Amino acid sequence: MSSDKLKILAFTSIRSEYDLMSGLYKHLSLDEEVDFQLVVSGTHLVPAMGDSVSEISHDGVRIGFRIESLLAADSKVSRIKSAAILQSACIDILSNENPNLAIFAGDREDVLVYAVVCAFLGIPSVHFFGGDHAKDGHVDNPVRHACSKLASLHFVSTEEHKRRLLAIGESEDRISVIGSVALDKFLSEPKVPESEVWRGLGVNNLDVQGKKIAVLIFHPVDAELQHASSYLRNMISALKSSGYYIFAGMPNSDPGNLAIRETLAELRQDRDVTVYQNLSRSLFINLLRSSDLIIGNSSAGILEAPSIPLPAINVGERQKGRLASGSVVFCDGSVDAINQALLSVESEEFRASLYKTPNPYGDGRSVERAHRLIKELNLSSYIQKWEDPLEK
Repeated sequence: MSSDKLKILAFTSIRSEYDLMSGLYKHLSLDEEVDFQLVVSGTHLVPAMGDSVSEISHDGVRIGFRIESLLAADSKVSRIKSAAILQSACIDILSNENPNLAIFAGDREDVLVYAVVCAFLGIPSVHFFGGDHAKDGHVDNPVRHACSKLASLHFVSTEEHKRRLLAIGESEDRISVIGSVALDKFLSEPKVPESEVWRGLGVNNLDVQGKKIAVLIFHPVDAELQHASSYLRNMISALKSSGYYIFAGMPNSDPGNLAIRETLAELRQDRDVTVYQNLSRSLFINLLRSSDLIIGNSSAGILEAPSIPLPAINVGERQKGRLASGSVVFCDGSVDAINQALLSVESEEFRASLYKTPNPYGDGRSVERAHRLIKELNLSSYIQKWEDPLEK
């Protein structure tokens, strides 16, 4: 690669986070003035988790490094040890490559690894999706804010997120409100007929004929691990009683995922349920477009569903307190609460309101803003952080 190119390393460890950032990564990959590489780790490289590295290859994004980091144990200890493995490998990669910029996104433990290593090595970094916050007590919140304190720059989705970063002592010149890069794909991804969507999911048209469609995505949360399986069964029961065919996605790799996976494995036998591990971007977006509801506790219900627009029911503690449009209804995991939420989102008034409520996370044109900033900013000038939080 030419030495005058802007050298960028980006990091990804899980399908959902890659999908949020993929539009920007593809954009940077096509820029002839940028030497762009991905460092791929975590669930991407685990066949049992869907082998999502193949999606990255399909996108044509250059994979510079692969790190086998994920321990198979379903525990908090294994999560931290996996992060330690990742950190050990990342130190050498970042030190040897010495990029002009490192990119990472979100609030998982691996993101904290990247932020720490970049800060100590003096490598400029940009953190996406900083300043967000959920009132669910999950460790993701302090991890996200810690990453923001360590990162050089912040490309955030909303003005609220900017205010939160200012509140924790970040200077305004480091923060750019660009909207969420995750939304651009809803403008750019071609629509496909529903029959192709069902075929891609291995479902016969007759199986879903006359039924409403629900996408169910439910991830483990520490405070609700003992209730996860019952919440999942309650959702399935309520949806079936209301005449839905259900497409249920497997959870992420956080501790507690095994119980959810085992419950979903049992539900594969139900003729009104299709369980999937990973879907291509096109198939997932068009599944959402073809659906009547998304339910569970995935951030897709908060961030992305309003762009379709699609009603979302968020069950349990995860995502509570986050900025959400009127298309999202929050409820607990009881059958009664879920049934009440279903009645709310199925009302004519609620459905009509969906088309009057803009997505608070952006307009679907954020990738170009991020790309332009990366090219225009004097990245090296943001490495040292002189700010004193008491001096505002």
